[in-house]
Amino acid sequence: MDELKNKKILIVDDEKELLKIIESALFNEGFFNIYKASDCREAVNIAKEQPIALFILDVNLPDGNGFSLFNELRTFSQAPVIFLTARGEADDKIHGLGLGADDYIVKPFLTKELILRITALLRRTYKTAEAKTKISLSDRIIDLETACVIYKGKSTPLTAKEFILLKKLWESKNKIVTNDSLAMAAWGDEYYGDEYYGYENTLMVHIRRLRKKIEEDPSSPKHLITVKGLGYKLVIKNE
Repeated sequence: MDELKNKKILIVDDEKELLKIIESALFNEGFFNIYKASDCREAVNIAKEQPIALFILDVNLPDGNGFSLFNELRTFSQAPVIFLTARGEADDKIHGLGLGADDYIVKPFLTKELILRITALLRRTYKTAEAKTKISLSDRIIDLETACVIYKGKSTPLTAKEFILLKKLWESKNKIVTNDSLAMAAWGDEYYGDEYYGYENTLMVHIRRLRKKIEEDPSSPKHLITVKGLGYKLVIKNE
């Protein structure tokens, strides 16, 4: 857990008082590598200079919005993202998750809840359940320590969500992992089995993107197999 608390976190919000409250709450929980930005430009500058492990982005910013900032950050960073917003509309939530965000919390919120979500997301993203750090899939190697797929000497990074889904599938390799289990692993407390609306298509998008990185022929997968009506299975040969 100490290793996770050393991770660098960037909070982006134009409400200075809220920035102080979140920073103070994180400090009290032992997170000391906290960076703050009040607009998109400042956030990008910090993210390019520091290896940020988690972004907390407000949707409404003075020089843009959290969704466009998310897209810009994704051009050079795959760190997980939590969206903050004063708007609770389902469309905003689904849009943020559809982009690939890892969590979403509506203002006003309890700082304790935010800390729990941050801790859970860091744990899911950066702690590997298996001692094995490399997975062989045909002509590709998945390095769990660096969250990359290695193919012909070239390294392709996995997004935070792809990494979590792949680890969940790897933990139950050669067995069916249900859609519910994958959604719970990826979205944690944000997901509930009877509220699958919005997650089904998002899960399919992440699976499709993951196949493009780990399969020789994504349209005819040999490893990441769909089990119709149930979920998915990561097939590992010779095991």
